[in-house]
Amino acid sequence: MNKTPDFIAELHHHTAVEGGRSTPAFSGYRPHIKFSFSEFLTSGQQKFLNKEIVYPGDNVTAEIAIASVEFFKGKLKKDMLFDFREGTRIIGTGKIIEVLNEELLAK
Repeated sequence: MNKTPDFIAELHHHTAVEGGRSTPAFSGYRPHIKFSFSEFLTSGQQKFLNKEIVYPGDNVTAEIAIASVEFFKGKLKKDMLFDFREGTRIIGTGKIIEVLNEELLAK
């Protein structure tokens, strides 16, 4: 999925002790993303800004491109929180700092 990013977010990748990965993630990583307003999960590609590799416990700013844009139209806003997952396991959390795709902005 190489498409225009939909939003920019601050991400925290959990440590293995916190339930996260035990190995690093590379820019382009695509976990599932879940927002609290829905049980729906979507794939979200994380393109890290200013680094290529993120280790468990790291924080990073990333551009996120989501797969199911049509489902999220009019539902996202700045400071909205989300988690990202591998299967049912929450491996990190994020906060939107800027919505780039105007179709997604909450009215």
